[in-house]
Amino acid sequence: MPTILFTTVLALSVLYAPQPLLPVIMSEFDVSRSSAALLTTVCFLPLSVAPLVYGYVLESVPPRRMLRVSVFLLAISQVLFFWGPTFSFLLAVRVFQGALIPAILTALMTYVSQASGKGSVQRAMAVYVSATILGGFLGRAFSGWVATSFGWRYSFLVLAASLLLAFFLLGRLRDASSLNLSKPHPRVLLEVLRRPGFLRLYLAVFGFFLVFAAIMNFIPFRLTEISDDASEFRIGLMYSGYLMGLVTSLSAVRISGWLGGEMPALRLGLGLFALSLSGMLVSSVPVLFGVMFVFCAGMFLAHATASGLLNRCAGANKGVINGLYVSFYYAGGALGSYAPGPVYRIFGWEGMIWGLFGAALLTWLAVWKSGPTNQDPDENQASTLRRPPRGGLRSTDES
Repeated sequence: MPTILFTTVLALSVLYAPQPLLPVIMSEFDVSRSSAALLTTVCFLPLSVAPLVYGYVLESVPPRRMLRVSVFLLAISQVLFFWGPTFSFLLAVRVFQGALIPAILTALMTYVSQASGKGSVQRAMAVYVSATILGGFLGRAFSGWVATSFGWRYSFLVLAASLLLAFFLLGRLRDASSLNLSKPHPRVLLEVLRRPGFLRLYLAVFGFFLVFAAIMNFIPFRLTEISDDASEFRIGLMYSGYLMGLVTSLSAVRISGWLGGEMPALRLGLGLFALSLSGMLVSSVPVLFGVMFVFCAGMFLAHATASGLLNRCAGANKGVINGLYVSFYYAGGALGSYAPGPVYRIFGWEGMIWGLFGAALLTWLAVWKSGPTNQDPDENQASTLRRPPRGGLRSTDES
């Protein structure tokens, strides 16, 4: 498990490492903010479609083989990014990385689920999700520190060396069974989207990660506007609020219990998420730093609650339901990491924030009504058996 978690942290670090460096990359290659933001967007795009197509192209692939090959290629891509002579070359490398990261995460999740007993899958997945959150923070903070100390390119060289270490450690894992990925038929996708409450929840997922990705991608430019001391390391530290995800994601079930269900917890998370945007209108680095903790707390409470609610209500086609969740999530991220750029350029930071507040409000309204209901016939039958019929209980032999 430590090797799996180490590799998870590295994969998410690769995904997010360029974000605090976007202003210096923009300056070095003389590109616009929107163009620099594409370094994140082009990585999100493959993540938004991979869960729906990997079942067709990765059938019967041993997870360890796919994992080791993908990690090795990701290490090579980091060396290429370190060397990259032009911005177009960097974009091409990021597209390549975006194709590799879903394969790595798919294999890692397979290992986590197979290494856990039936009673500990939820706990193991919670630890895995925490590793992805930690990777998102460390990738940004570490790349910012290395960039400030040695130059922005060297952070990618360090990541390459770390990935090579993970490659050798993964060779010691025992092989697991094949992936058995879902191959969703379009009819099944439509059936899932037609279930009561599912589409509205997917749209909420799309919305909250759109807003989240926008803030994460463009806040480095805001910091360089309001502070002359916005080094890459200080920009990286601005993502410290991301660590609130460790608290709220691990506490989501308990919070849902306190509030009487997942939907009240989801509304609370999205409410905090939307209201915290108002604090981002203040032109103060300390205020922004504090607001990021509230913003991330709301985001990850909503994220953990929504994913848990969908899995509880999934019933059949759980793989398709989770695949759609990931696709809506990263499709929102792809749009949010780029589309606010022109708004930022024309209307400024305040105009972009108001636009994102509108999107966050629509996201909150999407979950105002009741959410999905349990679709598992076995569980429904079990709950029926637990209810005494009129006249008392009968033994199953009499029926």
